[in-house]
Amino acid sequence: MKSLNLFCLPFAGGSFYAYREFEKYVASDIRIIGTDIPGHGRKIAEPLLTDIHKMADYIWELVRDDLHDPYAIYGHSMGATLAYLLAKKIFQENAPAPRHLFVSGSPGPSGGNEKEEIHQLPKTEFIRKITEYGGTPKEVLAEEELMNFMEPILRADFQAVETYHYAGDTPLDIPVTVMAESDDRTCQDEAMKWQAITTQEITFREFSGGHFFIFEHLPEIGKIISQALTK
Repeated sequence: MKSLNLFCLPFAGGSFYAYREFEKYVASDIRIIGTDIPGHGRKIAEPLLTDIHKMADYIWELVRDDLHDPYAIYGHSMGATLAYLLAKKIFQENAPAPRHLFVSGSPGPSGGNEKEEIHQLPKTEFIRKITEYGGTPKEVLAEEELMNFMEPILRADFQAVETYHYAGDTPLDIPVTVMAESDDRTCQDEAMKWQAITTQEITFREFSGGHFFIFEHLPEIGKIISQALTK
């Protein structure tokens, strides 16, 4: 099989760096490409975005010239919504379609219109909510200077997610694998709402763990991705 690019999209507060370990667990001909949005990772100097459509458009500009090689898209949590919006943009632009869309830790877009307004909470409550989600290193949570740095980034990302409303668009013709956590708020019923975005029957996998279960199950997730892309 010709080598294939897997574009990995950031979760709230995340960057390309979060996917550095994925390369170890996928087939050797799958190339992991982490992406950054403004204010994150390699794009830290750029102004933050608070509109998820603008985030998706930004990623489109980053990857558009690389879509003529075989590729797939993966996103966790906020990245799952970004993955869908990027795929939608790709179809609208009549660019080569992804081989597969992988999403995790997120309800289907059609089921996510009722959201907590976490991004507007006072600082103490906001940090408490972030702590409940997990994923933010304890060292960061415990260090006031680091949290002062991360807080506006996280607020911008949560605002982007919480102000997004699914428009009921025409489903895409694309294979979709949905991975959900059994111990988190994203229950199977909500995860199964990803079916609304594709004409093909989705593949559903459930894992133990909290919202950031993906880092506890990298070998299995890598195997799922590899098998889906080498059929």
